[in-house]
Formats: sequence, structure tokens, C-alpha cells
Amino acid sequence: MSSSAWGLLALFLVLLLALAWPLGTYLAALCAGRLPRWMLQTEAAWFRLAGAGSAAPMRWTQYTYALLAFNLLGVLAVYALQRSQAWLPLNPQGLGAVTPDSAFNTAVSFVTNTNWQGYSGESTMSYLTQMLALTVQNFVSAATGIAVVFALIRGFAARSVASIGNFWLDLTRATVWLLLPLSLLLALALVGQGVIQNFSPYQTVPTVEPQSYTQPQLNAEGQAVLDAQGQPVQESLSTATQVLPMGPVASQEAIKMLGTNGGGFFNANSAHPFENPTALSNLLQMLAIFLIPAALCFAFGQAVGDRRQGWAVLAAMTVMFVAAVLVITPAEQAGNPQLSALGADQLASAQQAGGNMEGKETRFGINASSLFTVITTAASCGAVNTMHDSLTPLGGLVPLVMMQLGEVVFGGVGTGLYGMLVFAVLAVFIAGLMIGRTPEYLGKKIEAYEMKMGSIAILVTPLLVLAGTAVAVLTEAGRAGVANPGAHGFSEILYAFSSAANNNGSAFAGLSANTPFYNLSLGWVMWLGRFGVIVPVLALAGALARKQRLPVSAGTLPTHGPLFVVLLIGTVLLVGLLNYVPVLALGPVVEHFMLFPTH
Repeated sequence: MSSSAWGLLALFLVLLLALAWPLGTYLAALCAGRLPRWMLQTEAAWFRLAGAGSAAPMRWTQYTYALLAFNLLGVLAVYALQRSQAWLPLNPQGLGAVTPDSAFNTAVSFVTNTNWQGYSGESTMSYLTQMLALTVQNFVSAATGIAVVFALIRGFAARSVASIGNFWLDLTRATVWLLLPLSLLLALALVGQGVIQNFSPYQTVPTVEPQSYTQPQLNAEGQAVLDAQGQPVQESLSTATQVLPMGPVASQEAIKMLGTNGGGFFNANSAHPFENPTALSNLLQMLAIFLIPAALCFAFGQAVGDRRQGWAVLAAMTVMFVAAVLVITPAEQAGNPQLSALGADQLASAQQAGGNMEGKETRFGINASSLFTVITTAASCGAVNTMHDSLTPLGGLVPLVMMQLGEVVFGGVGTGLYGMLVFAVLAVFIAGLMIGRTPEYLGKKIEAYEMKMGSIAILVTPLLVLAGTAVAVLTEAGRAGVANPGAHGFSEILYAFSSAANNNGSAFAGLSANTPFYNLSLGWVMWLGRFGVIVPVLALAGALARKQRLPVSAGTLPTHGPLFVVLLIGTVLLVGLLNYVPVLALGPVVEHFMLFPTH
């Protein structure tokens, strides 16, 4: 890696730590309900309107029912808004109703915090749909993830109680006291950098230079004119105008990043200059993606009464994150040998960044693009400032692996920490088997039921990814979306199902996924990938909450030192990644060797 790449990585980590530490203290107070009196009084008024008992403590089954019902209603609301947007206000371009299969896919996508988009936002969604359907779900889907990790933290911290909290209270606090104020601050900062925020119709503006293009010449009957060889005659035309999409972008961009959502207002996502215009806005967006996941690690340590526990989890995440950056950045800086063979200049110079710049923004270059790629796929965000499909094979392997680890390297808001804590439970169980002692984590015995729930939570996503990829490869409808046959086409399908099952949302966009087959199959994979993990995690939280906390003894495995960090990383890599080694060998690994033909 170059010195500038090291400098950017160091700057990012230092700023992240400085911001996440105080936010973690606030999140610990939010989890425990230690809020200022005026906040508690405001909440009390809201819940009086909601009815008696609406803020009462819940068992894990009640918590789960409330969460599932709320999110199911969210799917119905987002679907209905898309299907009826042609007759609703704030639609200056007169966009029509979204097709049923695309509306289903998008509704599930945004409710599950995946934000997979098989459509172009600026030509599909009205301003009202963007705000009332998609942006609202950006808030409440993120708040749902935070609520689940709060419940699991209480399970570890509690001393033999039946309740894990109240879902409605956790959802409200995460939305109103955390996500809304942070989003307001970030949105103002983004507007200051040039991100647009308006309700104007799309603007037709003159271009700096006329754009030339050709099209078949037509006769008076509208038929193509043919030459002597029977080929269509082409005529040269030019245009001196361009249509610029407008919209309330900054408000959606802020929660898109802070909530690790990722769904862009525009098809180009964070590569679009109206979403991400400057190097500073790019840095702010990267920090926003990791801010709450990192802060939750500190909150976890404070909530369980041992800050070292939070540091240990954060250390494991950071080591894996840095390792990923150290793989992708040199791979992209080295360039693509096949492009060199075509005469492309990939050498760094005063005029260019050098390396594999295909699909990247020149205003960000290799370093910021590579770092953003790791951050967004490590954090279950899915926002992109570069075309992942244009990465080198080894570069594309990194975001695939980040997702397939279970989105636990920082991960989404809430989802990353509760996923990592499930791996921590598995790690102490493995350690217990090694030393012949009943495993414990934070004073709670890890027994058969806890291991069953943890195993289900870990195995759901690999099953969905591998089964979904197999079905897509074996069916005509699945293969029809592949524009690049061979190893890369397989990687595109694998990436799509890895992204959907792990609720990331980014894509190898060479796959034409806006078809009934992919809209429906990926929609169901996103739903099961989200709630197929949440339900066993809440069951685990309920089981842990009922257990007594045991005192530390001479045989207790320390879970706050370097040895446990290594054990945790090893567990994530062995259990989380080994499921995918064969399919990775068929995709990006084969593709890498194809860059260097032997003949």
C-alpha cells in the first residue's frame, strides 16, 4: 500500500475512535433508560396515548411478535405506496406505478435494512415514495437492529429476569433520541458540501460540449432505411442539453449511511456527485457507516459492567477490517493486466491515480474507493462509490468475504454486534470443549439451548446463499440475467445472494436482476436472512436473561484479552467463511488466474 493509503486508513480509524467513544456512553444510557427527565416525560406522554401497558416489560416471545408484526406492516405500507405513487403528490416527473415484483422486492429490501435496488431511483420512485416509504424505513429498520442488540445486551447483563425490555420503547428511543438528531446534523453537513435537497422538477441544462451519437435513419413510415447491403443507415445527431434529476437527497443520504442502509436516491449511489460531491463528504459518509456499530461495542462493555469486553469485540472487528483493506487496496493499485494488454495506461503519475480505475470516480481514486468498498460491505450498508463489478478478481473477493462472514466486521447498526456476540458464544463453547469445562460468557453458562439458537443464527445465511445461488445457476430464468458468462457471471450471482441473505444491498451490477425471478427470489432471501437470524438471537437473549450470573473463578476463560480476540477471529473465519470456500474457488479465485493466461 502507498503512504497515502496508510494515511487515509489511519485518519479514518482515529476519527472513528474519537467519535464512537462518547457516543457509546450515550448508547449505554439509552439501553438502560438512564435518560434526562424531559426525555422520559416526553416518552411517558407518547406511551399514554398508545394505551396502558404499551411500555411494559416483554418476554422474548412478546418482543419477537411485536417486532415481526411491525416489520410486516412496514412491507405492506412500502408496497402500497410504490403501487399507488402515480396518483399521489410530490411526483413532478409523473412517474408511474412500480411493477408488482419490483415493488415486493423493494418493500422487503428496505424493511430488512438491505436496500437492494433492482431499479434506477431517479426514473422509478417519486419524491413522496423516496421520503415516506424508503427514508422512513431507513430509520425504523436501523432502529429495529438496535432494539435487537439492546435486548441481547440486557440478556447478558440481567440477573435472572424474564424480560428483555420493550420493543416499542427500544424502537422509539433508537429512532427519536439517536437516529433523528444524528441524521439532522449529518444532512446539514452534506448540504454544506453540495449534496442537493429540494423538491424541484428535473432540470434541463446546457452541456459544456455537445454530445454526439448515432441512431438508425427512419423513413416517413417510421421504418429503418437500409443500405445496399441491407444494413440500417446510421445518422449522426448531437444534443447540447442534459436532464439533471433533483430531489430531497441529503435527508435520505444521512440516514442511508448512519443506519447502514445503503439505498441510493440515484442509480449511481454515492458515486453520484449530487449524493457525494467531495472528498470531505466521502470521508463523512465512511465515518457515518461505522459510527454506531463501533459505538455499540463501547456501549456493550459499559452495559455488562466491564469495558474491556467491548474493547475485545472492537479489536477483533478492527483486525479483520484492516486485513481486508490491506488486500483490496494493493490489488486495485496493481491494476488489471488485461487492460494493460489493451493499451490502457495504469501507471500512477501526476495526471492520474494509476491502477485499476475502471468503474471508479477520479475525485476519489484507488485509496478512497477501496476503503469505502471494505467499509460498506463490512458494515452491511451496501452504499457504493465505485462499481464493485469492475474490481479486480482479488479486489472483488474482499467485499464478497466481508458479507459472507455474516456482516460481523462492525456490521450493520445492531446486527453487527449481535452477530459477533453469537460468534463469541460459539468461541467460548469451543474453548470449553478444549479445556473440559462448562463454557461461560460474561458469567452466563452456555448450554445446549444457547448453542442451538446460536447455531441456527449462524447457519441461516450460508444456507440461503448457497441454495439460492444453486437454484439461479441451474434455472434458465436465473442464467438469463447473466451478461458475463463464465467465472465472473457465477461471481455476479453469488454476490447477489450473498448481499441479499446478509442484508447488505450492494451488487456486481453486471447481473440484470430486475426480473420476476430475481425480484421474488432475492426478496424472500432478504426476509429470511434478516428475521431468520433475529428470532434465534432474541430466543438466546431470553434464555440468557433467565440465568444467574456466576462469579469469576480460577477456571473461567478470560474474554477480554488478546487470547480471546484471536480465538474470536479464528471462530469467525473458520465457521463463518469455510462454508463458502468451494463457491469462492469457482468464482473470483478462478477469475484471478484467468487474468494470467499460460499460452
